[in-house]
This record gives sequence, C-alpha cells and structure tokens, in this order.
Amino acid sequence: MVQRREPTARQMRLGVELRRLREAAGLTAIEAAALLGANRVQMSHIESGLVGVSEERVRRLASHYACSDKEFIDALVAMATGRTRGWWEEYRGLLPTSFLDLSELEHHARFQRHVAILYVPGLLQTEDYARAVFSARLPELTQDELELRIRHRKARQETAIPYEAVIHEAALRIRVGDRDTSKAQLARLLELSEADRVTLRVIPFDLDGFARASSTMTYVGGRVPKLDTVVRDAPHGSVLIDSEAQLNMYRTRFHMVEAVSLEPDQSRDFIHRLAKEL
Repeated sequence: MVQRREPTARQMRLGVELRRLREAAGLTAIEAAALLGANRVQMSHIESGLVGVSEERVRRLASHYACSDKEFIDALVAMATGRTRGWWEEYRGLLPTSFLDLSELEHHARFQRHVAILYVPGLLQTEDYARAVFSARLPELTQDELELRIRHRKARQETAIPYEAVIHEAALRIRVGDRDTSKAQLARLLELSEADRVTLRVIPFDLDGFARASSTMTYVGGRVPKLDTVVRDAPHGSVLIDSEAQLNMYRTRFHMVEAVSLEPDQSRDFIHRLAKEL
C-alpha cells in the first residue's frame, strides 16, 4: 500500500470512523489487523488515513465489528472508493490545506447550516465584501494570495445544496468595507433569499435569547448523520468537529438559534429596511 504524504480531512475521517467502530467492538488494533491478514502498523495507517482501504476491506471490517447500519457502511465505502479530483485540487500547494478540506467537505455535503455573528457567511459574500474581509487579515496577504482566496471563495459559492443561515444584525450592520460594499452585500442577500435552496433568518438586536447565538458555527450534513461535521474558525484555519456528542450539541444549538430568529419573510423585510437606511 502506498503511503500518503498528506491525507485529506475526508481520508482521515474515514480512518477515524473505522477506529471508532473497532473500539466500539472492543477489539485492539492488533486483533483487527489479524482479521485482515495485516499487521498493527498497517492497521494504524488505515485508521490515520495514511493509506487507502478497499471496499472489500471496509465491508469485512464492518462485519467483524458487528456494524449492521447498512447506510453508514455504504457511506464509508463511498468515502473509501471515491476518486473525485475536485476543482479545489488546482489550489493545492497554493492555499492552506484547510481551504481544500473545506471545499471537499462541501462538495460531498447534503446540506449546510450556518450561524453568523460578525460577518456575512462566506458562501453568501459578494466579491467586494470578501475582498474587504481578506484584506484585513494580519499578516497582510500578497496581491496574488488575496486573489487566490477570492477566486476560491467564488468557486465554493457554486454549490447547489440546501443552505440555511441565521445571521445576527451585527453582521449585517458592520461595514467590513465602504457604504457601497455594504449596500451591495445586503442586495445580494435579498437576491439569494429568493432562491429555493436558500433559507435566511435574521436575529435583530432587540430580540430576546441572544445568548443562544453567541458564537459562529457551520454545520455540514454528511451522507448519513453520523458523518456530519461542524466547522469552527481558528487562528490558522478551520477546525473540523465530528464526535457524536459534539454533533448532537451543535444540532441542538442551531435549532435553539433558529427558534429565536425571525421567519424568512420577516428576515427579508428586515434586510430590506437596513438597506434603505444606508
């Protein structure tokens, strides 16, 4: 088996899920390796995403681990056998790996939910808004780096999956650029809110229950709920969260935030009023 130099987040997630199944079955890595006719090092490489694993091996392991969730097993097989070389590969070596991992995650997603407090979500940003956000980064980006990030963000926006966003009024009012940039961004949100796949909700300043929306989060739906992922921003890229307990917490958090937000029609009216104030 050829060892990968830098496995993607998706390849590592497959390994993590296989390890979780093994641990739930009460087997050691050595015992699991013996079932495949492999050794402990090879099993370690499989579970860390450093080497690929065939469909036959995934199904054998699932059987040995007494996993009877057919949909979950099929989803793991799809992760193991998928050979998609997506559009994001053209940025490999040019952008941080976290940018590529996020793109691949979104490519395979079934839906996406976002809670935004200070900035309009990236998938909804205009080019000028995105440029203002990236231009404020420290240390400063070179012009080439800036243009790469903007081009990558525009490519991510081509997604066609269902998208729900709850945006706090603060994010709508903060001018990351100038007045024209803000007006164009609000107009873009109004345009997107009419799309069948997009649901936008707003949390005004004067609405009760803000504590429930105290942090930004992105929730990405996998092929099955067990393969959902939460994306949190960090100083040096994105952090992907996938433990079952954490996923349950973030699912609950999103529904709590949704419950204290305006309905989509009310949200459109609210954004329209803000736009008229500018």
